[in-house]
Amino acid sequence: MSSRRPRPPGRPRGAAALQWSALLCLAGAAALLDLRWGTFHQPVTGPLLGLSATTVVVALLALPLITRRGAGRRGTALAGLATAVASLAFTTAVHLRADHGASTAYGAFEPVALLIVLAFTARRGAPPLLAAVAAVALIAAVVSRPLAVEVREGSVLLAFVSTLVAVAVAGAAVTARLVVADRRQRESRIRLEQRVRLARDLHDYVAHHVTGIVVQAQGAGAIADKRPDLVPAALRRIEDTGAEALASLRRMVGALRADDPGTPLTPPGGMTAVRSLVTGFGAPGVSVRLVEEGPTDRLPADAADIAHRVVMEALTNVRKHAPACRTVTVRVTAGQRHMSVSVDNDGAAKPSSPPGYGLRGLQEQVSGAGGSLRTGAGGDGTWHVGARLPLLPFSPREATA
Repeated sequence: MSSRRPRPPGRPRGAAALQWSALLCLAGAAALLDLRWGTFHQPVTGPLLGLSATTVVVALLALPLITRRGAGRRGTALAGLATAVASLAFTTAVHLRADHGASTAYGAFEPVALLIVLAFTARRGAPPLLAAVAAVALIAAVVSRPLAVEVREGSVLLAFVSTLVAVAVAGAAVTARLVVADRRQRESRIRLEQRVRLARDLHDYVAHHVTGIVVQAQGAGAIADKRPDLVPAALRRIEDTGAEALASLRRMVGALRADDPGTPLTPPGGMTAVRSLVTGFGAPGVSVRLVEEGPTDRLPADAADIAHRVVMEALTNVRKHAPACRTVTVRVTAGQRHMSVSVDNDGAAKPSSPPGYGLRGLQEQVSGAGGSLRTGAGGDGTWHVGARLPLLPFSPREATA
């Protein structure tokens, strides 16, 4: 079952109908001029011009129906090509009949109608090769009609003007087509970036909280028999962590529902968020220490947010992959030109192979900011996660403030 392709944004159905009605009115006015001038009553070329104009009228009226009935862009290109072939055939017939009587092949309606078909074909026809062939044939049909009876100064001048007009119409239609294609490509890229950002935020925030809930629940189960007095406190921590996870989900859903597409899906992290992560780390039996060097509170918001993401991902991996971990050291250093954040644990918390979505998303974010991310085992049995980011240099007054 085929589904109808959605109309591009910014092009209402009423505007398209109004534009098409205006083009039909223009073609109708050109037809009235031909009737007034007696174009179709000439003794030799009149009947052939009438038949040719009737063919073009059928094609002109069929184009919107072809699109509306779902025949697609290929049907538009084929209709344009068929119209051009029919017009060229009648031009050839006029040329062959012109020996039996002198009459012109000029007219207003058919060139106007062919130009409308040309614009429609170049704008909507597909595949591109078929649409290009149809457009070239339509241009040839417009240009060759004044030369059908006799090549003289007036007919050559009219053919030259027709060439300029036809090329301009085709160029405008192709330009509009490229603009729409570029807009769709940008929209597709934006949607992809939003999906990647949403996946990264879901992993970083929700997975962090859910992992904490699982670890705390396991710890509560382990101490339930030996120290039942500690169970209520553990349950309260599980409740708090679950509430934080729900709050993160609500913020993401609220951002997705917001009218502004640039609304952040999660609140920006910073050194305050890093300190909260270290303080609230709930793995039983694990000691987490935060070391800050330099003016960390003056870090740019983007750099502080990346530092928050690095610490969050590293601590989440400690919960998941380092059950033997007892000490974690988080170090944030703010220099004049660079900042670095590192998380080292003594449990050798190796991530799954291949790297999971969290490290992959973190690598993309750090690389996008011009920095580098390093993960690996240390020589003393520790596991290291570190990032280094470039910064704008601090002024001396800021550094000493």
